[in-house]
Amino acid sequence: MQKGAFARAVKSLHGSLIFSRRVEQLARHLAELLPRNASVLDVGTGDGSLALRIGRLRPDVTLRGIDLLVRPHTAIPVEAFDGVHFPAADRSFDVVMFVDVLHHTDDPRVLLREARRVARQCILIKDHAADGWLSGPTLRLMDWVGNAGHGVRLPYNYWTPAQWQQAFRELEINVEVNRTELGLYPGWLNWLFGRSLHFVVRGAVSPKHGA
Repeated sequence: MQKGAFARAVKSLHGSLIFSRRVEQLARHLAELLPRNASVLDVGTGDGSLALRIGRLRPDVTLRGIDLLVRPHTAIPVEAFDGVHFPAADRSFDVVMFVDVLHHTDDPRVLLREARRVARQCILIKDHAADGWLSGPTLRLMDWVGNAGHGVRLPYNYWTPAQWQQAFRELEINVEVNRTELGLYPGWLNWLFGRSLHFVVRGAVSPKHGA
């Protein structure tokens, strides 16, 4: 009972202090990096609140959401997919976007390859990097607080910056923008939970990977 009460209190704190600010900050960063008039496939949309906010900031773009677990109520329409294959043709979207999705997989390369197949212009990624003191335990705590209540799989697969860079080289994803100062948390919480644990990357893709 005490454990359940603690979990509810932590999740309530997350909702009041972190979630809304996170959505606003991430929407701003991601909206700035989307090409003009882009069609965007948002993989792992969740409740759709972030995609909705991006759409309001960038009314010129169109967003389609897919997720392994479709929630009963979402801010935008979300289609189910099997967690591996995107329900989209080769080179059918300008952008494929992942927001805190890839670390929930056993191997991010699987979905990154699928993104290479579908994207015409670029792949936009927000994720974590296991970088620095106590990065692993800190990321595990954040992951549990933000996702455990939604039935999201939590393998806690956090890559180091070197592993991300190696994957981008292997898949020929040309990193054009890499942001690590995202300002997701207020005040001292940003020192504790921000640090260098988060990044947003825009990676260009080449036409030869289209088919």
